[in-house]
Amino acid sequence: MDQSGVLLWVKAEPFIVGALQVPPPSKFSLHYLRKISTYVRTRATEGAYPRLYWSTWRHIACGKLQLAKDLAWLYFEIFDSLAVKTPEERLEWSEILSNCTSEEEVEKQRNQNWNDYSHQAFVCDHLSDLLELLLDPEQLTASSHSAHSSLVSREAVVALSFLIEGAVSRARKIHPLHELALWPPLHAQSGFSKVSKTFSFYKLEAWLRACLTGNPFGTSACLKSGKKLAWAHQVEGTTKRAKIACNSHVAPRMHRIVVMSQVHKQTLAKSSDTLVGAHVKIHRCSESFIYLLSPLRSMTIEKCRNSTFVLGPVQTALHLHGCDNVKVIAVCHRLSLSSTTGCVFHILTPTRPLILSGNHTVTLAPFHTHYPMLEDHMARTGLATVPNHWDNPMIVCRENSNTSVFRLLPPCEFYVFIIPFEMEGDTTEIPGGLPSVYQKALRQREQKIQIWQKTVKEAHLTKDQRKQFQVLVENKFYEWLINTGHRQQLDSLVPPVAGSKQAAG
Repeated sequence: MDQSGVLLWVKAEPFIVGALQVPPPSKFSLHYLRKISTYVRTRATEGAYPRLYWSTWRHIACGKLQLAKDLAWLYFEIFDSLAVKTPEERLEWSEILSNCTSEEEVEKQRNQNWNDYSHQAFVCDHLSDLLELLLDPEQLTASSHSAHSSLVSREAVVALSFLIEGAVSRARKIHPLHELALWPPLHAQSGFSKVSKTFSFYKLEAWLRACLTGNPFGTSACLKSGKKLAWAHQVEGTTKRAKIACNSHVAPRMHRIVVMSQVHKQTLAKSSDTLVGAHVKIHRCSESFIYLLSPLRSMTIEKCRNSTFVLGPVQTALHLHGCDNVKVIAVCHRLSLSSTTGCVFHILTPTRPLILSGNHTVTLAPFHTHYPMLEDHMARTGLATVPNHWDNPMIVCRENSNTSVFRLLPPCEFYVFIIPFEMEGDTTEIPGGLPSVYQKALRQREQKIQIWQKTVKEAHLTKDQRKQFQVLVENKFYEWLINTGHRQQLDSLVPPVAGSKQAAG
């Protein structure tokens, strides 16, 4: 291996999935972070270091930082969602929570961004601070000069691998930071001493700065050199500005990114291995219907309007920002919203939806659709039907803490959603069923239709009257299609032969 060709980059996932898009509490400063670092290290025997457990974090967050308990758990849960866990472990956790009968039982069980240039800039700007936070307590001083002469432990560099990874020369294999830093030919550059088993702070920082480069699997690289996706259903010629690209041809599965931008007046549908485990970003799309029916790693929807998004299970975070009149239908681990107006969310989620700043007239509703592979995809992402907190949001914003920012969809406005594509699979109904009040509303509506049909049948209309009645009904139905925007979606689904099958791409 060519040691001169080592490249390091900032991992995208901690910023895409792990960064809560809301201003942090005022006490989340470098001063307090240093104090926390010292505190947990001195309590290593109590389960505080090297892994910070919930009980210790709750004590720090609620007792020292004055955070509300719900907000303290939110920060902890977001970080925990980044941990490497199998779908089976996540399903087991969901089952444990669903069997808890009180908040005390839940508490007992808990003792458990897309701009890659800005990610890199953030880490570079704060690299010295990050390394200082990883120093042993006795080396933490107010003098940066003495800090730079300090020694960094192997465990600290392992922790930094949470943010940084890399590769050697042009090799495709990706290594966590600590593996490269401990590679013998690089000891002189990384500052590792085989005698003390530590790194020189000064040499390690210099080596990191020299090797850090742009993320070859980030959004920028995807837009620059990603391949265009083929879609199972797409109306040609109506979206010349659209940019749809992915990096699956060069990126490992955990680094897959799909970017969709400026899709306008289209119905797009895809279910394929390309999407499996991918981070997906949809940007500036309008008046469109987009179906991504595969298990996804994360989903970000920004600055979209008048559109409907039907998603496969999202393993980590589903975040919307700056959207108007958008409907989202998804099973996801976490939903968060900022600066949205008039949006509707049909959600199945084991965590409380996060309503951040700048939202207006948010509507929350139960998940109300299915497709044949849905339950299989849920199992692959570790998402279960219980617990389900779709109707219990957490308002995390400073300017407005009242509940008027959201509403629960009234049962009288509720309808099930039919996905108009054929797929192989065993799911034939909505996972987990519907809440009783919504199921009751559907039954009552069905009864009204039956009564209406019976009334028409017993009216004994003549042939001409039946014809006139049929024309009247069709006209009213056509008017309804136009007023609701469903006419556009129906037109885009013709011809059915071209769009009925989900193709692999």
